[in-house]
Amino acid sequence: MAGTESARRHTRDDVARAALRILDDDGLPDLTMRRLAAALDVQPSALYHHFPNKQSLLAELADRIVAQADAPRPFDGSRTRSAAAALRDALLAYRDGAEVVSSTLALGLGSTAARDGLAAAMSADGFDADDASHAAAALLHFVMGHVWHEQQRMQYDSLGVVEPDASLSPQSADEALAEFTFGVDLLIGGLEQRRAHAATTA
Repeated sequence: MAGTESARRHTRDDVARAALRILDDDGLPDLTMRRLAAALDVQPSALYHHFPNKQSLLAELADRIVAQADAPRPFDGSRTRSAAAALRDALLAYRDGAEVVSSTLALGLGSTAARDGLAAAMSADGFDADDASHAAAALLHFVMGHVWHEQQRMQYDSLGVVEPDASLSPQSADEALAEFTFGVDLLIGGLEQRRAHAATTA
């Protein structure tokens, strides 16, 4: 016997978890409210009890993805490098993770945890609070853009539509990590020079 709608009611956490599974399995284009409702065996209207629209659902997913960057990591001599690497890992953990987080931030939705975490790491590394705040935004944009490019390349590779010799993308995971690390080091190097200059002119 088919259950009633109330018997199939799910929590907000149930909905978000199901949405993350669809995102990871099939990608952002296939994450529709209708598809999500079918996965939970409810009518699409039931989802709006927890999320008023798809944008608010994606904001919740973005916050959950970013929250995974809080996992402890070796400092590798720099809290900033570790925070950037942890955020990259969190975005890569889900298919289209960077696109979900980036689009959410562009709409002014979700939390500011990603930027706040990077700024806190920079402050802990001894950088000026104002510099850390501005640099955190720049580093966040770099991390999201780099991972978004990585994930697009992986999708195109899986479809066999990329011409390797003509692509500007890294050819391997090791190359992608090396390029990412180089970019983070450039930004941190700039901060270190700025700090040294401030110290000599104080």
